[in-house]
Amino acid sequence: MVLYNSFNSWGWLESLPADLLDSVEVRLGDVRDIASVRELAEGAEVIYHLAALIAIPYSYRSPRSYVDTNVSGTLNVMESARQLGTPRVVHTSTSEVYGTALTVPINEDHPLQGQSPYSASKIGADKIAESYHLSFEVPVATLRPFNTYGPRQSNRAVIPTILSQLAAGQRQIHMGDLRPTRDFTYVADTVRAFMALADAPAEAVVGRTLNAGSGVETSIRDLVDLIARAAGLEVEVVEEPERLRPAGSEVMRLLCDSTRLTAATGWKPAVSLPEGLAATAEWFARPENLARYKWGSYTV
Repeated sequence: MVLYNSFNSWGWLESLPADLLDSVEVRLGDVRDIASVRELAEGAEVIYHLAALIAIPYSYRSPRSYVDTNVSGTLNVMESARQLGTPRVVHTSTSEVYGTALTVPINEDHPLQGQSPYSASKIGADKIAESYHLSFEVPVATLRPFNTYGPRQSNRAVIPTILSQLAAGQRQIHMGDLRPTRDFTYVADTVRAFMALADAPAEAVVGRTLNAGSGVETSIRDLVDLIARAAGLEVEVVEEPERLRPAGSEVMRLLCDSTRLTAATGWKPAVSLPEGLAATAEWFARPENLARYKWGSYTV
């Protein structure tokens, strides 16, 4: 499902090789509309529920839209799966629901903290999924990825923010807070985690929430230095006030414990941060890819 738009744009799906795109049936719809969700879910063996509004800064401006999409949209997915008897639903959570780590590494029993309207909406979505399993036995497994990155990620995330500016020839990089730490997970590893939850025996994953992360903690400051060194560049970092979150809303520390997912499915991260950054930087360096980014302005 691609969000309906009058241009019939399929976003990055349009960059797929023609033979691969031919194997994908794309339907325009809206997760907020239960009719289009139910129609798409008809006959599905697995529903991967990734539809969401994800940009944290924009959730300060438009919090209701996050509730409508993330909470009500998840309700529509779960209700469709209940009505249709879908064999497996893989629901997407986020490490942001944990807020600033109270203990590290963070396992799935860590308290949930709604430090932004976005994270609060995702907590609500997770609880809707949980309730449908406990109330109606909907076979849902929840994946909680930590800071996925890689080619095609939007500039609202930190790694594309850095790489797009460098690829455009900038040596003065405009950033937000450099102090927070994150657990960066390459997109291919995250995809394998989704597939693992769909393929695992029900008793191992259904009704459970499972973290997926690298288990490596990196500050934003160290991330900038790592990318610059790998590129052989000297960069100056300029902190822009508009890129800063409100003090109480900034998640200062995230570090993943993926023990539960590994025990249930055998999944382990395979791509190191230097390897993933190299692949992502190579992608951003291609002019046809960089041209799709407004690297000179702040993407909310």
